[in-house]
Amino acid sequence: MSITELLTYNPQEPILFSTSLFLFLFVVFVALYYLLQRRTTARLLFVTAFSYYFYYKSSGYYFFLLAVVTVSDYLLAELIYRSRQRRPQQRGVRGLLLALSLIVDLGLLCYFKYTNFFASLLVPLFGGHFEPQDIFLPVGISFFTFQSLSYTIDIYRGRLQPVQSLLDYAFYVSFFPQLVAGPIVRASDFVPQIRKPLLATDEMRARGVYFILCGLLKKCIISDYISLNFVDRIFDDPSLYSGVENLLGLYGYTLQIYCDFSGYSDMAIGIALLLGFHFPKNFDTPYISTNVSEFWRRWHISFSTWIRDYIYISMGGNRKGELRTHLNLMVTMLIGGLWHGASLNFVAWGAMHGVALSVHKWFRQHIMHHPKDYKPHGVRRLVATLFTFHFIVFTFIFFRCRSFDTSWQMITQIFTNFHLELTWQVITGYAAVMLLIAAGYLSHFTPTSWQSHSVRTLQRGGVLLQALAMIAAIYAVAQFKTSEIQPFIYFQF
Repeated sequence: MSITELLTYNPQEPILFSTSLFLFLFVVFVALYYLLQRRTTARLLFVTAFSYYFYYKSSGYYFFLLAVVTVSDYLLAELIYRSRQRRPQQRGVRGLLLALSLIVDLGLLCYFKYTNFFASLLVPLFGGHFEPQDIFLPVGISFFTFQSLSYTIDIYRGRLQPVQSLLDYAFYVSFFPQLVAGPIVRASDFVPQIRKPLLATDEMRARGVYFILCGLLKKCIISDYISLNFVDRIFDDPSLYSGVENLLGLYGYTLQIYCDFSGYSDMAIGIALLLGFHFPKNFDTPYISTNVSEFWRRWHISFSTWIRDYIYISMGGNRKGELRTHLNLMVTMLIGGLWHGASLNFVAWGAMHGVALSVHKWFRQHIMHHPKDYKPHGVRRLVATLFTFHFIVFTFIFFRCRSFDTSWQMITQIFTNFHLELTWQVITGYAAVMLLIAAGYLSHFTPTSWQSHSVRTLQRGGVLLQALAMIAAIYAVAQFKTSEIQPFIYFQF
C-alpha cells in the first residue's frame, strides 16, 4: 500500500479491527505509544491524533463533526460547572446551557440520521412527493454523541467534575477502540484513567489478547461466514425459501448479530486493555436470559444502562406511579428502537420490547409476586429461557428486514409454508454454516471459569504464547476471509 492510499479515505475499504491494515498500523502504534509511556501529554496528543486518523479512514472528512461535538460540549460543560460553583441557586442558566448541548449533539444526529426518515413520513401528509436527500451517515455518530452527552448531563447533575483540559476531553470522546461502535463509555468511568501512569500489567495484557482473539473468532469466522453463505440469502428474499429455511436463517441472524457486535466490543475492550485502560463489559451471554428485563441487563449493556439513566429515569422512571412507569418504559424503548435505525421497522422492534418489558414488570409484580431479583430454577428456568429466546428471535425479523412487507413474507413462510421434511436436506446442504451456528450457540453455555483459565494460560505463556495465539487466529481468519470487506453491523447505527 502506498503512502497516498494510507492517507486517503476509501469508502470501499474502511479501516476495521479485522483488516490487515489495522493490524499493521496497530503494531506501529503500540511501539510508539509505549515509547511515550512517561510523557503523558505527548502520549494523549499522539493517541488523539491517531483516533482522528482512524475516524477519517472510516468516514472521511466527517471527522469534523467529532471535533464540533467535542469542542462544544467541553465548553458548555465548563460553563455549567462554573455556574454551579458561582451561582448554585440559579438552575435556569445551567438548564439553558444543557439544552444548547442537547441541541448541538441531537441536532447533528437528527440531521444526518433522521432527515430522510421524518421527511418520508411528513411530506406525503401535505400532498408532496418525497425524494430522499443524499445524506451520508457518518460512522458511529450515534455512539460518540451519546457518549459526549453523558458528560454534559453528569456535569449538570453535579455528579462529575470537568476534565483538566480540552485535550483530555478530546482523548475521551475520540479514543479509537470504542469510537465507531461502542461500548458507550461514561466519563465517570474513563476520565479518571486518562492521566494515571501508564500501566498494562501481565494480567491485563493476557486478558486483552484473550478478548481480541474472541472478537476475531466471533466476527470474522462465525458472523461473516454464516452471513455471506446463508443468512443474507434468506433475508434478501424470504419468499424464495421454505419456512424451515427462513427459521434457520432467523436463528442464524440472531447468532450473527450477537457475534458481530459482541465481537467488536470484545476487540475494543481487548485493545483498550493493551493500552492500559479498562472498559465495562458490554455483553453477558444474553441468550440465556429468562425474561426480557434480564435480556436488556445482558445485551448491549452500555446502551441499555445509558437509556435507563438518561431517558427512563429522567422521565421519572418508576417514581410517578404505575401507569407512568409503563409509559416511561414504552417511550424509552421506542427511542431505543429509533436510535438503532431510521425506519419504522426499528420503531416496531423497540415497541415490541417496550410492551414485553411492561408486561413482564406487571406480571412479576401482580401475578407472580416475585422480587425483582427472582430467578427460576429447573424446568421453569428452561421454559422461561426458551420463551424469552424465541421472543428475541421473532423481534429480530423486524430488526433485520428492510421493510414490513419483507418481514411479513418471512413470517408467512414460517407459519404457512414450513416443510419440516426439508430440515435434514437444508442442514446437510449448509453443513459448515450449521456447525458454526451450533458452535456459536453452545459457546453461550461454556462455564465462566474457562475464560479465567484461558487468561491464566496466556499470562503464564508470556508474550511468546500470546504472539503465537494471535498469529494462529489471524491465519484462521484468513482461511475464512472473502474478498469483500464485511463491515460491523453496528457501524450503521
